[in-house]
Amino acid sequence: MKSKLWLVYAIITTVFWGIWGALIEIPEKAGFPATLIYVVWSITMIPPALVAMRLIGWEFDFRKKSIIYGLAVGILGAGGQLVLFHTLAISPAYLVYPFISLSPVVTIAMSLFLLKERANKFGWIGVFLALVAIPLLSYTSPEGNGTTSNLIWVLPASIVFFAWGAQAYIIKVANNSMKAENIFFYMMLSGLLLAPVALLMTDFSADINWGFEGYGYSFFIQSLNAIGALFLVYAFRYGKAMIVSPLTNAVAPVTTVILSLIIYAVIPNLITTAGMVIAIAAALFLSLEDS
Repeated sequence: MKSKLWLVYAIITTVFWGIWGALIEIPEKAGFPATLIYVVWSITMIPPALVAMRLIGWEFDFRKKSIIYGLAVGILGAGGQLVLFHTLAISPAYLVYPFISLSPVVTIAMSLFLLKERANKFGWIGVFLALVAIPLLSYTSPEGNGTTSNLIWVLPASIVFFAWGAQAYIIKVANNSMKAENIFFYMMLSGLLLAPVALLMTDFSADINWGFEGYGYSFFIQSLNAIGALFLVYAFRYGKAMIVSPLTNAVAPVTTVILSLIIYAVIPNLITTAGMVIAIAAALFLSLEDS
């Protein structure tokens, strides 16, 4: 059973992230900007971080290497999110999301060449299918003429792409020398440290919904993301980075699409449906990988 703990934690992550993905637009559509949602998210990281530290008897790891690893993981993740806000402000989502969704390619390459990770034939088939499914699930139909000649988005999107791919790799590396709970604690700390940047990016002259449907809904919804992130760190503790990363990135959107169908009666298009089928197949093959 211990050899499959990575799969248990990865599935829990995909469930929490899938629900989060289905609800994430509610506060923003209600008039609460994404930058303030980030600030709320950074606060929601605190409760699971405290619970995690309580589980290990408040054993804080203040070794220099652990601090560097922990902050690197947090800054790559949270910093990537802030760069994504800027990217979406200058370019259409239908171009950006499929591009950055392939960040597991970075994780797989780094794990393969630096950690010398290997997968069995089922694992490789699953990885390939996941990498096919992820951009399909991230695809959104272009509005208007659906074209753009402005490629200024490529650089910031590439930063997010490499940051999130490297983050997953470092989580795995950090798990080899420090406890997962301490990794998450530093992720929480990094998120809070970057919150002022999100505030500076906020246009306070705009009409902001300061009601409960803004910050209140955001707190509940972003808590799902935070809890999912904690279980992701646990998944990396027991599983191979080149397996865990594509699995969670491929399966979580499937949950989101299914819930969106139930809650909003949103029928997925053919591209998304194809992505769902391929992602499910990928999950089945990846679950046969012996991590």
